[in-house]
Amino acid sequence: MEFNTRLLHGDSVKPYADGATLPQISQVSAFQYNSAEQQEAVFQHRATGFAYTRVANPTVAAFEQRINELEGGNAAIACSSGMSAITLALLNMLCTGDEIITSRGIYGGTIDLLEDLEKFGITTRYVDHLTPEEIAQVYNERTRVIFGELIGNPSLEILNVKAVASYAHDHGVPLIVDATTATPYIARPISMGADIVIHSTTKYINGSGNAVSGIIVDSAKFKWDFEKFRAFSGYKKYGPYAYTIRLRTDIWENMGGCMAPVSAYLNTIGLETLGIRMERITSNAEKLAYALRGIEGITVNYPKFDDHPQRALVDSELGGNGGGILTFRVGSKEKAYRILNRLKYAIRATSLGDVRTLVIYPASTLYVRRTKEEMEASGVYDDLIRVSVGIEDINDLIEDFTQAIRDEE
Repeated sequence: MEFNTRLLHGDSVKPYADGATLPQISQVSAFQYNSAEQQEAVFQHRATGFAYTRVANPTVAAFEQRINELEGGNAAIACSSGMSAITLALLNMLCTGDEIITSRGIYGGTIDLLEDLEKFGITTRYVDHLTPEEIAQVYNERTRVIFGELIGNPSLEILNVKAVASYAHDHGVPLIVDATTATPYIARPISMGADIVIHSTTKYINGSGNAVSGIIVDSAKFKWDFEKFRAFSGYKKYGPYAYTIRLRTDIWENMGGCMAPVSAYLNTIGLETLGIRMERITSNAEKLAYALRGIEGITVNYPKFDDHPQRALVDSELGGNGGGILTFRVGSKEKAYRILNRLKYAIRATSLGDVRTLVIYPASTLYVRRTKEEMEASGVYDDLIRVSVGIEDINDLIEDFTQAIRDEE
């Protein structure tokens, strides 16, 4: 099956109760059993079933299965937010003294999280660009994971998944990829060598801005060194499944970062139109990027430009798709604010991946806690506007941005 057909008819789209075409919303906290023996078996994982929604829920499980199939993983675990997914994905495998390697160009909220982890003795080593050459400069015997974004937010830097995964595996560590800004429509990192994939499903997967949530997908392909990865003490018998089993039965369950059933239901609805939305969004983004590039005094960043330094990766890893985000610089903060305030259709909002076009000035919002040097390392400047392109008619979008910019002249 091709992408849109799989969304509706894949193996994980099972017959739901009473012939429903969508899973029912199991908006309950607990589940009853016919006997104490049955309850014991479910709690001890000797029988299938649901015990408590913080641990598992039918609506959430249905959503997990559908995302797992799209990503080609072994198992998926849904979380209360994208940041919860990143936090738990890392804490599941790290202990005090362990180190992470990542790029300075990742999302500002993730950098804030990594600073919080420093207080627990988990150190992050940053490189300007997440390439094998730069990773080698900071890799050491305490390195336990390499973390990257498939399409950086808002740097739009593209991760060479195959090259970085190869380096990681040669050195006995996994690669975790945040693929939020790409979605499975554009690329599937596991097929390129990534070990674990994360999404803030709040964004494109949901699509309508009506639920905050995240998900972790484990490939179960990484060969864990159980002496090196101390967090998996007691899980050696599970071999390559140790990551998923510890996540499900230990760190995720104990920290309580579960996805709400209603969020899972809303995400499932959004997921079914992911393909056609992304087709429209990415087409709009490319056309808007070229239109803005033709305006004097505007500097546009969009990965699909022929002269973009990573255009080759757009073709080899993203299937020739530049994504749904672009950024542009206008000369000053004051000018950026005036342009933002003149927009009629684009909405000034903090999220991305909505059906609506969303705009934001990252320097004073998403990166308010970062220094100027840190912002510029992330591709954020004091005159930069980020645009998450929606599904509006492209002529209206081009006219909206064009009038907002040209009124400045």
